Amino acid sequence: MVQTVSIIVTGKVQGVFYRQSTKEKAMALGITGIVKNQPDGSVFIQATGDPGLLNQLIVWCRQGPSQAEVTSVQVETIEPRAFIGFTVQR
Repeated sequence: MVQTVSIIVTGKVQGVFYRQSTKEKAMALGITGIVKNQPDGSVFIQATGDPGLLNQLIVWCRQGPSQAEVTSVQVETIEPRAFIGFTVQR
């Protein structure tokens, strides 16, 4: 069974390769979805996959790439969505 989560990551998460690193981690886990920067400085992620693999992505999001300084990660399970691959949106 797959599920979809919406994740909002705050802190120093823009300009530190957070989106690209999220894409690489998600693809390695076989998760599909999107990641994009928000005007308020946060990063928004929607991801679909196996709940156990999504949990691994969420754990990774709390750390992020080496230059990131994550202050919070908000996760909400939402209506399942189908994505093709994992895309960085601008």
